[in-house]
Amino acid sequence: QVQLIETGGGLVQAGGSLRLSCAASGRIVSSLPMAWFRQALGKEREFVTTINYNSGKTDYVDSVKGRFTISRDNAKNTVYLQMNSLKPEDTAVYYCAAMNVHYAMGSKYAVAYAYWGQGTQVTVSS
Repeated sequence: QVQLIETGGGLVQAGGSLRLSCAASGRIVSSLPMAWFRQALGKEREFVTTINYNSGKTDYVDSVKGRFTISRDNAKNTVYLQMNSLKPEDTAVYYCAAMNVHYAMGSKYAVAYAYWGQGTQVTVSS
């Protein structure tokens, strides 16, 4: 079993930056693909980005390309999401997720992920 805890959310002005962290415990996740999703109020959960086990492959939703960067530190069992040039439409609860398939490629589909964090709120004011 994997427990994921997201931190780093908060309130920021448009154009600002935040760095989210997702710390895993209960099991080493270094061989598992991980991802960030987000859910805005009244909307469905949306894929943001994913990273494979060795950081060799990443993927992003078009709306965050060039602004967000996913990374991982397997020695710390932690995944990060650096968010720059934030926009009000980035406002959402951000969730970290981990697959349960070793050495697999990441996926854009939430159903592919077995483990989820509780989420952290990101609010971008205009």
